[in-house]
Amino acid sequence: MNVSEMLKAMRFKPQVLVTVKPDELSSAAIQKMADYNKGALPVCNDDGELIGIVTERDILRKCFAREGSFKNKTVNDIMTKKVAIARPDDELDYAIKTMKKEKIRHLPVADGKKIVGILSMRDILGFQYEETRTRIRYMQMFPRRAALGGVATSL
Repeated sequence: MNVSEMLKAMRFKPQVLVTVKPDELSSAAIQKMADYNKGALPVCNDDGELIGIVTERDILRKCFAREGSFKNKTVNDIMTKKVAIARPDDELDYAIKTMKKEKIRHLPVADGKKIVGILSMRDILGFQYEETRTRIRYMQMFPRRAALGGVATSL
C-alpha cells in the first residue's frame, strides 16, 4: 500500500493541514500547535512550497534548553531545514523506514514542491490497527481449516 492510498482509505480521517511561514514568530507556531493539537508544522514559503518543519522538539531544544527566550525568535530560527519527505506514490513501508532511520515522528508528504499532507507515527499506527482489525474480522467469517487436508472444522 502506498501513502496516497492510506490517505484515501475509508477509515483514515486526515487532520486539517496546518502550515506556518518562516517569518512568523515561534510563539505563533506554538499557538497553532496548541490550537490544532499538532506536534509538528510544515514550514512553507509564500508559494506553498515546503522549506522546513518545526516540531515540539525543535522548540524545546532551540528555545528553552539553551536558556533562551522564544519571544523574539522566528520559525526560521528554530525550524529543521533538512526535511525527510514522502511522496504520495511511496510505499507505506518506505515512510515507516524513513521515520525510524531519521528518528522522527512526523513526515511531510509532498507532491513535487507542494505539501499535500503530513503523516505522524500515530496516524500510521492507527491505520495499521484498523487494517489488521478488519482482516481479523474478515478471517473470522470463514470456518477454520484443519492443519492438514483443508477440511473445515467446527468452532
